Amino acid sequence: MSKQVITSQDVPDRQRRLLLGLTAAAPLLAGMGSADARYTTNARIVIAGSGLGGLAVAHRLASALDGANITVIDAKQEHNYQPGYTLVGTGIWEMYKVRDSNAALMPDGVQWVQEAVARFEPDAKMVVTTTGKKIPYDYLVVATGLHLDYAQVEGMDPRLIGQRGIASVYYGPEAAQASWQVMDAFRHKGGQAVMTLPGTPMKCAGAPLKVTFMLADRLKQAGTLGRSQIDFYSAGKNIFGVKPVNDNVLERWSTLGIDVHYEHKLTGIDSDGQRARFTLPDGREQWQRYDFVHVVPPMRAPDAVKSSPLAVQTGPMAAGGWLEVSKETLQHKRYPEVFGIGDINGTPRGKTAATIKKSAPIVVHNLLQVMQGKPADQVFDGYTSCPLLIREGAALLIEFDYEGKLVPSLPLIEPLTDSYMAWLMKYRLLKPAYMSVLKGRV
Repeated sequence: MSKQVITSQDVPDRQRRLLLGLTAAAPLLAGMGSADARYTTNARIVIAGSGLGGLAVAHRLASALDGANITVIDAKQEHNYQPGYTLVGTGIWEMYKVRDSNAALMPDGVQWVQEAVARFEPDAKMVVTTTGKKIPYDYLVVATGLHLDYAQVEGMDPRLIGQRGIASVYYGPEAAQASWQVMDAFRHKGGQAVMTLPGTPMKCAGAPLKVTFMLADRLKQAGTLGRSQIDFYSAGKNIFGVKPVNDNVLERWSTLGIDVHYEHKLTGIDSDGQRARFTLPDGREQWQRYDFVHVVPPMRAPDAVKSSPLAVQTGPMAAGGWLEVSKETLQHKRYPEVFGIGDINGTPRGKTAATIKKSAPIVVHNLLQVMQGKPADQVFDGYTSCPLLIREGAALLIEFDYEGKLVPSLPLIEPLTDSYMAWLMKYRLLKPAYMSVLKGRV
């Protein structure tokens, strides 16, 4: 495929004049942070997970503490820039752009145990690895991320991604690349596309919308949109949890001819017959033939958290086994020496990289407070951001809080108006900002 290259000459004069200002502001896009004064301690701090949240906390603690024994536990050798999966999966980026070495991103002076966590034993203040290694802690930060539960969709094996019209950008860089390959093949022929959305809490809830918009755009570019049908199946009663965004997207989809079906939960894939099975609230099943399907799996906490005392015990978050933290302080509600960051938290919102931007400094500050016998006193407002791809060269920059209130932070960009500026941020500026957050620099 020949890739379209978007330049500043392709956008209106007013936006082009703003381009230099936005580019110059790129180092600030991650948000400004302030470092706590260095604190001397011999405390044992364990960080379970080396994604963006785990490494952001590790870097900040390494800079803030003298004498602490900081340990990161994670078997992953590769660090993936997950916000880039939708760019790879829709043919905008090459796969190498989302792959980095975990070893190169670890802070100096931090011990890295290259194993997965098998279980948490918070009453004994112990983490046990898959080889049986027992690692004691005085303080614990849980940053495990979440589990993509493809097993809840009968017949859906992640190894099918890239075959028989099956796409799923969530599973990793290779899956995102394979998803683009089936999208590319589909767009040249057109046909029936089936897009899905689970009913569970999920990371990057905008990704299914982005893939849907970009599929329509790829079909339009290939001249096959008119002989194609795109159907979006949501397990819930909406397609996005922030009403102004939900309504804006539905209006755009209506113009594109995208049909939406609510309370249709994806429960099966017949890859040989190229059919998707949906279960309705009354138990009835409905099959839909497809030429292209984007499978978004249900999501839950990893087994190590879900089966531990750290998990939410009652209420709507209990089924997924999410970490039971205060949504304000991100401190565990029953184990005060434990904090959570990122996708694992059982909070109303906040499973995006943008969440880490604002919450990592708060987690570190509150942890330092607890270490000094003080209360956790900084509050997280649930800030989340979603650069929502609309078409090649245009996006929405959606920012919101726990309450679902839009909280735009850049005066150059209107949240519900598609713009080249928002596209530029997603395409070119957000990964450098992400790396600044990861390394505790902002």
